[in-house]
Amino acid sequence: MTRAEMRKAAQKKGKGGDKRGPAAASAAAAAGPGKKRFIDYPRFGKTGVRRWLPSWKQWLSGFLLVFGCFVGLVFYLYQTTQVPELNALVNNQNTIYYWADNTEMTRKGQTNRQIVELNDISPNLQNAVIAAENKSFRTDSGIDPKGMLRAVYNMAKGGETQGASTITQQYVKNAYLSQEQTLTRKVREFFITLKINQDKDKNEILKGYLNTSWFGRGANGAQAAAEAYYGVNAKDLNVCQSAMLAGLLKGATYYDPTNPNNKERAQGRWNWILDQMVDTKAITPDERAKCNVFPDPIPQKPSSNMNGEISYLVDTANKYVMATDKTITQQMIDRGGLKIYTTFEKDKVDALKTAVDQVKAENLNPQKRPDNDTNIQFGSASIRPGDGAIVALYGGDGVENGHFDNNADATGVQVGSTFKPFVLATAMQTGVLTAKDDKGKPKRINADSRYLADDMSEIRKPDGSLVIGDDGKPYRQKNEDAGKRGYVSLRQAMQFSYNVPFVQLNQDVGGQNVADIAVQMGIKKESLADPKTATFPLGTSTISPIRMATAYGTLAASGKESEPYSVTKVEVSGVERPGFGKKDPKVALEPAVADNVTDVLVNVAVNGTGKKTKDLGRPVAGKTGTTDQNKSAWWVGYTPQLVTSVAMWREDPAKHERQSLNGTGGKESIHGGDIPTDVFTRYMRAALANEKKMDFPTPQPVGTEVDSSGAPSTNSPTMTPSATDTPSAPAQTQAPAPPVQPQPTQTCVPGVDCPGDQPSTKPTKDPHPSNTCLPVVGCPTPPAPTDSTTPGGGNGGGHNGGGGGKPTPSNTGGLQGGPAGQ
Repeated sequence: MTRAEMRKAAQKKGKGGDKRGPAAASAAAAAGPGKKRFIDYPRFGKTGVRRWLPSWKQWLSGFLLVFGCFVGLVFYLYQTTQVPELNALVNNQNTIYYWADNTEMTRKGQTNRQIVELNDISPNLQNAVIAAENKSFRTDSGIDPKGMLRAVYNMAKGGETQGASTITQQYVKNAYLSQEQTLTRKVREFFITLKINQDKDKNEILKGYLNTSWFGRGANGAQAAAEAYYGVNAKDLNVCQSAMLAGLLKGATYYDPTNPNNKERAQGRWNWILDQMVDTKAITPDERAKCNVFPDPIPQKPSSNMNGEISYLVDTANKYVMATDKTITQQMIDRGGLKIYTTFEKDKVDALKTAVDQVKAENLNPQKRPDNDTNIQFGSASIRPGDGAIVALYGGDGVENGHFDNNADATGVQVGSTFKPFVLATAMQTGVLTAKDDKGKPKRINADSRYLADDMSEIRKPDGSLVIGDDGKPYRQKNEDAGKRGYVSLRQAMQFSYNVPFVQLNQDVGGQNVADIAVQMGIKKESLADPKTATFPLGTSTISPIRMATAYGTLAASGKESEPYSVTKVEVSGVERPGFGKKDPKVALEPAVADNVTDVLVNVAVNGTGKKTKDLGRPVAGKTGTTDQNKSAWWVGYTPQLVTSVAMWREDPAKHERQSLNGTGGKESIHGGDIPTDVFTRYMRAALANEKKMDFPTPQPVGTEVDSSGAPSTNSPTMTPSATDTPSAPAQTQAPAPPVQPQPTQTCVPGVDCPGDQPSTKPTKDPHPSNTCLPVVGCPTPPAPTDSTTPGGGNGGGHNGGGGGKPTPSNTGGLQGGPAGQ
């Protein structure tokens, strides 16, 4: 027995004897008091749960022990933490970019840094920075415990990383540590900050901070920033300029007003900082009132090693790197020490630029036509389908010519009729809501399905009711020409880019379903217009050339969507980062659906609005697009090996407003089948010069012919001819999908597929039996569009091509979609 047990036994014996009996008492007495343990745990003399619960003395002892160890650890870390040599850590390094073949493309680093004394930095900037970043800087200990605990907690749980909270901490991070947001770096930052705050006075810390902070435009430090943004010395910055520069410290990528997308955000922060300066009594309200106009920076001075298309390639690679690895920031890239291996192929980049330059030289003359041929913009992207590697970009005229926006990633240009294939793909993949299959689901259709193509036709919802426009009258859709085309197959509607059939088809399949399919194919959801608008299928969405090439690449890859990527490998200080390179493709469409849409788009290139691509001398599929008021023109095309999008628009560089292309190049209007298709053909001829000609997959049957309401009946269903039918190629028919029986060749329908008689009213009886031509192959087609007066059209676009695709009032009653090009 233990001593405690023996005492209890003695007490019980005195009160009436040991209840355990004589034998137990004798045994206890014989055993003696036992040896006392240093830690009485598990606790003797206790039973059940109490045996395992520590006593209050044990709890207190444990707490004091842990606390003492923690204090000792902190003291040890504080004593052993060495403040690194500043000069060794602020030395310039380069971030190096490589072509796809691993040869060096360019290098970029913090070459713009000038160390100056604090009295050479305007007090206005000093006060603005303190007001914006750390109001208590002059009096605090340099540490923000709450901010650090919050940052550590977020990093521990894998959430968004957070930067340092005080100016002292930010100075330590800038000058002594890497820009990585890791738990280890946070701990080092804490102890170095304590030492720096103890060893240096506040003016020394502020001087160091202002000389090591990143302001964007490659400027590290206040002096470099003052020169880069305002062309003055740091000591000459006024209050208004200082507040703008102080705003950049929160993140120059997001607050540099040079980028039009940042302007509103930058102005908001500028006003906030000025108010904070009044609050800290750095300036008076009267001085604040003098800053009533935002101090726009001077134009950026480009680096010579960023000329041509290099700056746009670097911009694309940087965005991809930062999106893939959230710990890598623009500041970290500018500081240097990274190696970035890209997918860009130099010969293809050069070929694309050459194609654009040649077409511009042959068509544009700003001296002769200053009101029409100036401010013309091109954006292009070339991607390998099934892989996603971006092999070439055209982003603009070059930073050396004052063009800093990356047109290949532009998201403000409407895509026009290049959006129509998404509508057709949706109808084949998900079916139309106007008909049901044997299982009661929407019936999937094929390209033989006939839809009304008459100009100014009314549009109906799936339930048969009329779509009502903004004026309360039935909505009427406009084609580019005023012809009465009757009911045409969707293949023909795509060939001549008629608007009416695709606006009605969009209603039949549901705009949201079209939007969902477009996203599956690679379009960013945020770039889509409202799918509930009537003109949504006509390309009112503003999608970048990169993403349009991605989506069409899904068609080229038989339905497999491959996310675009521009970087295959990244090394930071010699250590490779994971997560870069090709991603596994995702199935976006059934192979038969994608291949049938491709077949329709081959017909566009052979017989329709993309005829200029015939000069390429190999199978091509694609679609043209022109928007309302001729504000943009597109061609997106592909071969089995390469997909390339080409966009053309006109933009006022000062106001960033789209302008009409009417009159450009001396032409009445510019269509997608004109200059953009010419650029595509020239580039692809060079890019594919060493690659063999390949045919597209033979499309397997998909869907059935489901004509829209009102289509005239026929003796037999239509057979869909292959898009590869040309005068020199034999006709190839597409077999119907089971369980439909094999379909005989159909006679063309007068006023529908044959150009002979075109009655103004719908036929009420079978077509004339003597007419036995095969649509698209044996029958003459409606007049093909010319470069300047293409029937059919692209976008529609609504109010002058405005966002949302709202229709404009029709002079014949109701509302109409704006005319669209190809």
